[in-house]
Amino acid sequence: MHKNIRLATTKWWLRNVTIILLSVSLLSPALAQHTPSSIQLLPEDAERGLNGPQHNFDFLAPGTSGNNYKSAGFFGQNLRPYLVGNPEALAHLNDYRRQKTLFLIDRLVAVGTFGLYGQQILGNGERQYFNTTQQAAIGLFAASVLATTFINRNTNSHLKRAVMAHNTGIAHHSPWPRLRPTTMGLAASPTGQPLLALRWALR
Repeated sequence: MHKNIRLATTKWWLRNVTIILLSVSLLSPALAQHTPSSIQLLPEDAERGLNGPQHNFDFLAPGTSGNNYKSAGFFGQNLRPYLVGNPEALAHLNDYRRQKTLFLIDRLVAVGTFGLYGQQILGNGERQYFNTTQQAAIGLFAASVLATTFINRNTNSHLKRAVMAHNTGIAHHSPWPRLRPTTMGLAASPTGQPLLALRWALR
């Protein structure tokens, strides 16, 4: 009788442990995504892809909710304080700043060449539309327009990767991923009863 009570207690304990572990495994991704320290981009900004719009990103700072979005700034400078301590996130943000700097230089070149072309129209007292200087200006303007396509192609993805690296880093510091089993399955006991098989890997 004592043996049966002990066996029943063991089964009850194993059942509860299994339920807890399964709950942790299934719920931990959702908990990691909604951790108070995570950064959330405006949904429209989060959906930007290659060659997407180049306006500033808006984000929810850690610990805020609702519609309290703030601008990340032209170079992402308003986002930088939240990424301190995460080298991977800062590296992606630096790539974003580099691309935005190139974009700014490219726009200045385009405006400068356009102005140079216009200045040459009446530069010599009579109207000219295709002298040597104007030809060079047209060539630089065309090169600038082409360069814009390549510069803007991956710009948005750099900032999105910075936010993703930040949020992933927070999730890895949570205890849930460490407790989550790496594999789950079914196994048979020596008596033929089905058992839940769990395996953990060192992380």
